[in-house]
Amino acid sequence: QVRLVESGGGLVQAGGSLRLSCAASGPSFSSYAMGWFRQAPRKEREFVSAVTWSGGETNYADSVKGRFTISGNNAKNTVYLQMNSLKPEDTAVYYCAVDPSGGSYDYWGQGTQVTVSS
Repeated sequence: QVRLVESGGGLVQAGGSLRLSCAASGPSFSSYAMGWFRQAPRKEREFVSAVTWSGGETNYADSVKGRFTISGNNAKNTVYLQMNSLKPEDTAVYYCAVDPSGGSYDYWGQGTQVTVSS
């Protein structure tokens, strides 16, 4: 059973920063990529950022490029999301997810709330 635990969410003023963390565990756990998604109230869940361990490729949604940075450690099954210059529209529940083999994100964390006040 793969388990993902996120932390680091909270309430911050616009222009502030937060750092989200995600730790994955489970028997014989391995991953092709780890990523972050978010879901705002009354909206669909959307992609935020991901890192592919082979080659270290990173990807970002246009809405967060230049403000958010993803990093992590494949050997430790951890991924982080440094969020700077936060805006009220970044308010959402942020989810960590794992793509085990390059197909789809099959494992999800419970989510952590990020609230940005104006």
